[in-house]
Amino acid sequence: MAVTPRSDHVAVLTGSTLYVWGGCQYADGEELALPSDEIWIYDMDSGLWAHRGMGGEVPPRLSRTCGSFLQGVLYIFGGCDGGGQVSNQMYRVDLQDGKFTWRQMRARVGNLPSPRDRHSCWVYKERLIYFGGYGCKTVSEVNNVKSFTVNETSWSTAGGMLFRFWGWNSEVHVFEPNTATWTEPHTQGWPPEPRSSHASACLDSRGYVCGGLERQTIDIHCLDLVTWTWTHIIPMSALLPVGRSLHTLTPTSSSTLFLFGGLSSSGQVLSDGWDFDTATGEWRERQHLHTDKPRLWHSAAQGKDSEVVVFGGSCDYVLIMDSVMVVRPPSRSHRSDVLMFQTQPYSLSRLCEDCIGRNACALEEHVSRLPPRLQEKLHKRMVYFKTPVTPDQSRLT
Repeated sequence: MAVTPRSDHVAVLTGSTLYVWGGCQYADGEELALPSDEIWIYDMDSGLWAHRGMGGEVPPRLSRTCGSFLQGVLYIFGGCDGGGQVSNQMYRVDLQDGKFTWRQMRARVGNLPSPRDRHSCWVYKERLIYFGGYGCKTVSEVNNVKSFTVNETSWSTAGGMLFRFWGWNSEVHVFEPNTATWTEPHTQGWPPEPRSSHASACLDSRGYVCGGLERQTIDIHCLDLVTWTWTHIIPMSALLPVGRSLHTLTPTSSSTLFLFGGLSSSGQVLSDGWDFDTATGEWRERQHLHTDKPRLWHSAAQGKDSEVVVFGGSCDYVLIMDSVMVVRPPSRSHRSDVLMFQTQPYSLSRLCEDCIGRNACALEEHVSRLPPRLQEKLHKRMVYFKTPVTPDQSRLT
């Protein structure tokens, strides 16, 4: 069974299992949000996909949403539904009980953030910390909030009277699932400019944000999640990544973040990879095997062997402007492949597993004499290397 190609989806990785939900796909001449009552599950060891139905308080079909994984539970906040409406609702589903039952999270304390999409989240100390995004606010909300840049080409009117503004924000909102509490901490320091379509990652007690603005080179900011202090990091490298949006940023060690892909300010879909050393402030371009696979609107997650696992996204970008200047997403280019970026040397056990998987015909009889649990692991690796794949589903290690 093959997963549906998609972009703007949610993907989380736990152990050897990748879960993929939501997003959009090109069909019948338009972009369509994919069903929200199903989830796709990828076994990293065998390379096989499985499909499961979902029940409960199923959220609307969503893309451009923000998914976070905390203690076995996937949380979905915000996003754009199939009708073009932007949401500020929260849903949760336990991914480890095998039931896949959705439940809407209703705030008990605090105020919901305004509707938004293409925002990001850090998970720290059993809290979900959201940053930025693009969405709408009322006139009074805009007057009371400084961290909001109005998009003057996209405001809404009713009967000639302005009643809602659209734009980008640099707000920080905290959600505590145990008490269903929303708070908006007072931050200090040098905050980033309002933005969406940026990338973010969390290392220890620090949240990092980079890109999402039309700049020649990429910017990077850090928020201390204990003191709520922003720092604008001045890179120490002579060579920097170009400015971009719709990219990913993934931890690969206690002080390293890996940037991949995105859309440059000139409209080029990128396939370059960069390491950022948070201790020294240095960028270093990383050589990898996927330079022929440009990608944007993809997902990325840290694997158990310090791999970066990229799924889906789009490989080209087409701007279509209609009569009211609405930018539509790329067409015909959604992907369903899983790309693996090795960032650290593999362990001896991992190298042995892969060697046995590649030489299954010669070693299968010997594997049958091993303990059952080890047999199961190695049989999955054999399946992984035996399974034929289409170009759209290609995987390289």
